Amino acid sequence: MPATPTSGPTASAPKDPQPSVDRIDELARRILAADILLPKFQRSFVWERNQILALLDSVARGYPIGSVLLWQSRQELRSENRIGDLHIMLPKPDYPVNYLLDGQQRLSTICGAMFWAGGEADSRWNLAYDLRSREFMHLSSMDDPPLHQIRLNKLSDPTAYFKHVAALDTLRTPDKADMKLHAEQLFNRFKDYKIATVTLGDMSIADVAPIFERINSTGTPLTIVDLMRAATWSPDFDLFDSIEAILSDLAEKGFDGVEKKVVLRGISAAAGGGFSTDSIDHLRNYTSDKLKGAVTSTSASYKRMVDFLSTHIKVPGAEIIPYSNQFAVLGEIFRSITSPSAAQFAAIEQWFWRTAAAGYFGGWNTGMMATDLRAVAEFADGKTDQIKVDLTIPVKDIWAQRQFRANNAHSKVLAIVLSYQNPKDLLTGQSIDTKAALAWQNEKEYHHFFPQDYLKQKGQSAARINALANIVMLTSVSNKKISARSPSDYLADVEKSAGALLDAWLRSNLISPAAFAAARANDYDAFLSERASTIHAEIKGLAAW
Repeated sequence: MPATPTSGPTASAPKDPQPSVDRIDELARRILAADILLPKFQRSFVWERNQILALLDSVARGYPIGSVLLWQSRQELRSENRIGDLHIMLPKPDYPVNYLLDGQQRLSTICGAMFWAGGEADSRWNLAYDLRSREFMHLSSMDDPPLHQIRLNKLSDPTAYFKHVAALDTLRTPDKADMKLHAEQLFNRFKDYKIATVTLGDMSIADVAPIFERINSTGTPLTIVDLMRAATWSPDFDLFDSIEAILSDLAEKGFDGVEKKVVLRGISAAAGGGFSTDSIDHLRNYTSDKLKGAVTSTSASYKRMVDFLSTHIKVPGAEIIPYSNQFAVLGEIFRSITSPSAAQFAAIEQWFWRTAAAGYFGGWNTGMMATDLRAVAEFADGKTDQIKVDLTIPVKDIWAQRQFRANNAHSKVLAIVLSYQNPKDLLTGQSIDTKAALAWQNEKEYHHFFPQDYLKQKGQSAARINALANIVMLTSVSNKKISARSPSDYLADVEKSAGALLDAWLRSNLISPAAFAAARANDYDAFLSERASTIHAEIKGLAAW
């Protein structure tokens, strides 16, 4: 039976989103009535007090505050029963509800400000509006404030609100009429203020997750990890805490930058599923004990994985790994094989270089995920001596044609390959600090062999100037000395400094005698071609192609 497509025009499409325009106080009342639920995306209400005041001010001024996204569903997500110290209702069992996917902080603020029932004086909902200064403020006492300050929770009770407004007549001040007018305007603004609401029809988490990740517009973008936290939460299991604990352990090795979504893929595979969103969705059906076991297994395998990356691939952190989803498969490899043999380690290294250089994970889809999971299982069971992967061997031209950029996978591949050579600074012969270079946030060690300004003067395009094959590891001091000089000029200094060590210095930078000769003749085309060939040959050796 053919697999159901998961993307593209032939995939099973969810119901069309239903747009509407709603009053914010009505949306807030729906939250209190448990018609709109707040899934457990965050541990608690996280906005700062100044953010609360800024949002209320935007509403009062009629400024736009963005749209909200709802998901109408019977699926069960754990939801909050309080916003700060404001209690809200929980839904009836098996009752269709609307989960608030985007806009939690905004609607929570409106709900808390308008419907707070009182309590602690230091509550974030102990709010008032100063009719004189026309500013929102937090109060520090439960006592009634002066008449020119009106508590915001009276906005939900017109009788109490306008009783306060009428009391302004007792003031013997010339601005009382102006304050009354402004109080009426404030009330009407909060009653009439409308925002766009988009409601997604009932669909699976697998369907709603990509929509959620793409549309979400909060200050802290939410992902399927947040959805699954709400789907799997119980008093003794919190997916966020579990993933954070794994990343905390990896921080000791510099790998806390592994994406949470990648760790979630690992947990899904460890629980007996796979890497896909559909498999992740099945986590909701597992007991907390099974989920805890999968987390424990993933934690152990990820520690073995980063040890491998640190010692075998020689990278100091997550940022330099070409593709984040390489972690997912590597984690499963080291979950399946706790103590690889020397031959298995060699095969894993070859797999790493092959998938990185071929750009395999650039288009990792559901079918590839399933294929990779089977390949790992066959490798772990000893059925194959390699981790089989269906890819196309790249051609050498990519190193001459693609540009060096911090977010580019092949740039990272080049950086790791260069570090393997223990490169020497071309002007001084000193060893380059490859660990600092591979930290990747610090690009000062990467420079152009043919200087940028020199090539600009020769009319070369930016894309060609920044070709991967034109990049070497070079200290900033040496780069400044080279400046815009032609290669034929500054390489004469290199020859003098290196003397009999010239070939070793050049070889440590993957510069062949032919590439050096082309550079001495200022022949950029020939240099790029020759150096691309050298880089390509080095990677082919690492990948055992």
